[in-house]
Amino acid sequence: MTDAKKQLIDYISADAVFHGDFMLTSGKQASYYVDLRRVSLDHRVAPLIGQVMLDLIADIPDISAVGGMTMGADPVAAAILHQGAARGANYDAFVVRKEPKDHGRGRQVEGPELDGKRVIVLEDTSTTGGSPLAAIEALEKVGAIIAGVAVVVDRDTGAKERIEAAGYPYFSAIGLDDLGLPR
Repeated sequence: MTDAKKQLIDYISADAVFHGDFMLTSGKQASYYVDLRRVSLDHRVAPLIGQVMLDLIADIPDISAVGGMTMGADPVAAAILHQGAARGANYDAFVVRKEPKDHGRGRQVEGPELDGKRVIVLEDTSTTGGSPLAAIEALEKVGAIIAGVAVVVDRDTGAKERIEAAGYPYFSAIGLDDLGLPR
């Protein structure tokens, strides 16, 4: 385990894991909630997220851009873009809106032109896989080629299986065991 990954796990465990009764996206109850935005927007942690996610996707060839559904994927994409630039990598970032804008150019996918480009769809915390799959649908409409889905924290609640069943590779940086959380 890299030092960056260990530090990231420590920050997530200390500042982004909340215990109590929570309703998940899936509609299921959980005894803990991982609120990654508590750390993904923190100046100390965002660079770590970028480093860990760059390591996770390093062996996926010919990636032009990274991003996903706004809001959870946005800070992760920005962290990868900035840390990638620091390493000499040329990853652009994109944002996928829940719906196309009803004004301006009416775009649902914001950022660089993605037609014919290989992209990684990101998610901060994966529960059902619904957000990445919704992002994929919008991205394929603009001609992007989906190289995979990469998540910072996988809750091990079926997202991996759902995304792989849809035909996309799934990569996760941190699992419940890393955080000392029950399945």
